[in-house]
Amino acid sequence: MTQVIYNTATSFTGFIADESNSLAWLFAVDTAGLEDQDQDQFLPGIGVLVEGSTTYEWVLREEELLDKPHKWREFYGDRPTFVFTTRELPTPEGADVRFVSGSVAAALPAILAAAGEKDVWVVGGGDLAGQFLDAGALDTIMLSVAPVALPGGAPVLPRRLESDRLELLSATAQGQFAILTYRVRP
Repeated sequence: MTQVIYNTATSFTGFIADESNSLAWLFAVDTAGLEDQDQDQFLPGIGVLVEGSTTYEWVLREEELLDKPHKWREFYGDRPTFVFTTRELPTPEGADVRFVSGSVAAALPAILAAAGEKDVWVVGGGDLAGQFLDAGALDTIMLSVAPVALPGGAPVLPRRLESDRLELLSATAQGQFAILTYRVRP
């Protein structure tokens, strides 16, 4: 059965981007010991990626994907990517990007249909993951907690979610990161 998984990196103070919407803090962390095998095991089970416009625009800009559209496949493969936005945004040549606006609940049937038998990866941001939670459609939260304290920025999940709705499935150390996986109970 298709799962909706929010998989993201976060500071240990709970922010996925700093006050300037930058992820430079994350890329400054030593990744020695961070196992690529987790991504190698995770990605084949993903049929669709979902992200907000801030995340999408950041990736386009930071990876120069409009000028180097061949890099899109390196990151996303041939998976469809749904981008929630109210604006018109560019698409890298050859990329399967589907722009949607409105509620997650309204877009969910198309997202699940595109995923087929595979899972949906909510890449970011936190508010979009919160909208999936609000719609009762968030199944798993996977956090790669970095050893960084940020005083503010974009929260990992700007919703109240009590412990009775979360079941810790795993907690592992990988290099400098703590990898936490929770099942979200209905």
